[in-house]
Amino acid sequence: MSDTLNTMKLPEGHPVSVYYQEKEIINSLLGELLAVDAKAELQKYTNIFNQLQTIEKRFARKENQLFPFLEKKGWNGPSQGMWSFHDNLREQFRLLRKNMDAKEFDKINSDTPFLVDGINRLMNTEDMVLFPNSLNLLAEEDWISMRKGEEEIGWMLPETPTPFPAVEYVHPSEDFTKREMTFSLENTSHYDEGYMTVEQVNLLFRTMPLDLTYVDENDKVIFYNRGDERVFPRSAGIIGREVKFCHPPKSVGTVLKILEEFRKGTKSESSFWINFKERLIYIRYFAVRDADKNYKGVIEISQDITDIKKIEGEKRLLDWE
Repeated sequence: MSDTLNTMKLPEGHPVSVYYQEKEIINSLLGELLAVDAKAELQKYTNIFNQLQTIEKRFARKENQLFPFLEKKGWNGPSQGMWSFHDNLREQFRLLRKNMDAKEFDKINSDTPFLVDGINRLMNTEDMVLFPNSLNLLAEEDWISMRKGEEEIGWMLPETPTPFPAVEYVHPSEDFTKREMTFSLENTSHYDEGYMTVEQVNLLFRTMPLDLTYVDENDKVIFYNRGDERVFPRSAGIIGREVKFCHPPKSVGTVLKILEEFRKGTKSESSFWINFKERLIYIRYFAVRDADKNYKGVIEISQDITDIKKIEGEKRLLDWE
């Protein structure tokens, strides 16, 4: 850790402590990547490269967990500058992967040091600016809440980090926690076409084969569904966050243009499709309006349609056997 953080004894499992556990792994992988000759040992280079690319989990935790807490304290710099740095590194990973697939060894040898240098510069900025300022700005309850959201994204570590705060044993005779009991049908709410309990609504959203995010009329994220296989990472830190901070800086202008036209009533739908991790992703935005046509926000829906596009003809029979 930097001298600033060395003087602060962070408990095990603290999000910043975990970032530094990951840093040790990253430093080791960077050294190994520079030492291996990609042309002579392509498989070894590929294995190290694949491990290093799991740094995406670190980027996602910062973007979706740490940065939103800093925004609430008025520090928006990391959400803009450092997120752009992340995207630059993502592009370097992509180009290197392309060169690996094409066995362009000269390009691999020339591009690898740039990737290593970029990651080192990023971690130096974390040491000197991001983490010390974050520790000064955020309270313990912020870190506890942040850690809960990190569970959904994951870490570069081989095992789940130590819980934070440490779990203390409570004897059953001293446990007075009120827990949710089995729901009753009397707790249902009436929707346009039927009745469902809160649990059933949550199960419905979790089972839907698509990512859904709801941004209200004030441009704040108020809901996302938590499916088992999301296309894009989301975590609890996004709730209450301004939508302009929920997208990479390079796409913020497009998102804000969509919101502007939806709010004016000139448009009600916008669609995009992109290639992401060798899958075709269909992204759609829909304006939400009440019965009087008042603007109530926007729904963003993302769906992996790679396999859907391959469908031809008809299928009328069950083929499980």
